[in-house]
Amino acid sequence: MLKLLAGIVLGIVLLLAAAFLFVTRGGMPVTASGKPLPLEQFIAHAALENAIGKEAEKASPLSADERNLAAGARIYRANCAVCHGLPEQPLSPIARGMFPPPPRLFPGKGVSDDPVGETYWKVRNGIRHTGMPGFVGSLSEPEMWQVSLLLAKSDQLSPPVRQQLAVAAAPR
Repeated sequence: MLKLLAGIVLGIVLLLAAAFLFVTRGGMPVTASGKPLPLEQFIAHAALENAIGKEAEKASPLSADERNLAAGARIYRANCAVCHGLPEQPLSPIARGMFPPPPRLFPGKGVSDDPVGETYWKVRNGIRHTGMPGFVGSLSEPEMWQVSLLLAKSDQLSPPVRQQLAVAAAPR
């Protein structure tokens, strides 16, 4: 029994030593162009899904009317487009240099199939180690909901709202 316990302790010590050497001797990818470690994406995705949890079911207190969607378009253009792009436009140099790459939010379905509460949670809180900032200190609650509604309806936008995405952002 003592040999088994000693073997387990030795195994743990060797594993910790290997991890320490991996991190301190340059084996850990830390550059924006580095590839994810095995299981890294799985673990990060599982943690994010768990963190969002029931918040995804949260309904917007604002209606998805033309006024709120147009406001969401202006907010998106001013705060989000640099990383996530605009419809039918190439990604910015900033977005092309990020790792993990920021998702495009308009081509195809974009995030229109995600619950609006999930998008709101991501806008409000950000996502650690991805470059996605939290906007809780930068945007008001209505503004965070407006941009979330815009993205939830991104595959159904009217021409005037699409035009808001195409013109220069007005100062806020």
